[in-house]
Amino acid sequence: MRIGVYQNHSLFGQVDYNIKEAIDSISRINADLMVMPELFNTGYQFISKKELRSLAEDIPSGKTCQAMLELAQKKDMFLVFGIAEKDQGHCYNSAVVLGPQGFIGKYRKIHLFDNEKLFFDPGNSGFEVFDLGLAKIGIMICFDWWFPEAARVLALKGAQIICHPSNLVLDHCQDAMQTRSIENGVFSLTSNRIGTEARGGKSPLTFTGQSQIVDNKGRILRRMKKTETGIVLAGIDAKQAIDKKITPLNDRFKDRRPEFYQPLIRNQ
Repeated sequence: MRIGVYQNHSLFGQVDYNIKEAIDSISRINADLMVMPELFNTGYQFISKKELRSLAEDIPSGKTCQAMLELAQKKDMFLVFGIAEKDQGHCYNSAVVLGPQGFIGKYRKIHLFDNEKLFFDPGNSGFEVFDLGLAKIGIMICFDWWFPEAARVLALKGAQIICHPSNLVLDHCQDAMQTRSIENGVFSLTSNRIGTEARGGKSPLTFTGQSQIVDNKGRILRRMKKTETGIVLAGIDAKQAIDKKITPLNDRFKDRRPEFYQPLIRNQ
């Protein structure tokens, strides 16, 4: 497979511009799977629920999904991207999976970060794995990286590639995703943005860039700079993520001892 990550500098509220920038960039390359940032079309720093509702879209009938579906069909490509979703009076920080044949699925962010809790509803879709034919993918969004359980659940469900749309402002995520790949023997694609947002008198948020592609052994195949926009690509054999062996006598999943992990599912 040829896989890639797209790194952008979203202009807040300029949905048409942000979509056009993404389409222009992705149209110039060929890949099987492209991952794009969290909330790539709207920007990140909302200042009210009213503002969020005005920019949120239905999935998959909204204009962003329809524009990206046209791109996926034109390029014969699978796309994963983050948008604000509206559904029956609720708003979710969501990621969409589209392919040449149409809408495949979506994920609603489970672990909301900081002010996201003031505007978005907590995700309720669970961690689902989508079979693209070429590979099985799972989705995490941004702050989900902080919780190793998220990547582990996806890997246990068969994900070979973790797609990770992000708007990262904290340090350490890029390094942590190497660890998530090592722990679970999966490839990971973290797509981040760059730039700074300071809206409504809020403290500035500076996004860390460094979108990256990590292999199933935790090695960085490609990593972008902190301030550049564009796309990086890598070729992988997704089937390598099926083998969970560490040594001839050790296996990432078979060596687990779930009978001793009960505190993980208790509310502390």
